[in-house]
Amino acid sequence: MKLHTYFRSSAAYRVRIALNLKGLPYDAVPVHLVKSEHQSPGYRAMNPSALVPTFEDEGATITQSMAIIEYLEETHPQVPLLPRDALGRARVRELAMMIGCDIHPVNNLRVLRYLVRTLGIDDDAKNAWYRHWIEEGFGALEAQLARGAGRFCVGDTPTIADCFLAPQVYNAQRFDIDLAPYPTIVRINDTCSMLPAFVAAHPAQQPDAE
Repeated sequence: MKLHTYFRSSAAYRVRIALNLKGLPYDAVPVHLVKSEHQSPGYRAMNPSALVPTFEDEGATITQSMAIIEYLEETHPQVPLLPRDALGRARVRELAMMIGCDIHPVNNLRVLRYLVRTLGIDDDAKNAWYRHWIEEGFGALEAQLARGAGRFCVGDTPTIADCFLAPQVYNAQRFDIDLAPYPTIVRINDTCSMLPAFVAAHPAQQPDAE
């Protein structure tokens, strides 16, 4: 297994957590986003979206973090990251997609670069944009989690939802966002941060960390 990754990429971070939770060894191939290595012809030939992560396994190439994690869930069902019941599985996907579809895309590096380089927005305005969408998304996510989260997002074992939550909290902390209004998010993230799989996946622990 080979994972093309960038240490600060939320999407790659999610996949690293999932691989670690399942105890699957993999080779990490750093792709430096700030240096635009993802825009190289070679990388684009492998991933036309020019994003990370890109995952390779037995001759197959998969992009998009959710697709990769679901592939791992189906091919390596031991240490399951989805509940057994249909409603529980839907709940996990719901929470993961709130982060992966509603929060993360508008704060992606390419969006922030467009705001600054093309639209001429200064750093203060860019950071205000970032904070707005994190706070908007975290407000909804907190309300959902407060309705019935266990030790983790769904139940008392980590799921795909937790693989998505931890990287988004990391991003919020990088931008000094006040997390006090989101006690359930903070509690779950604190629980995740104690697990070796999450610790090993943290950006600071990656070989390309700066």
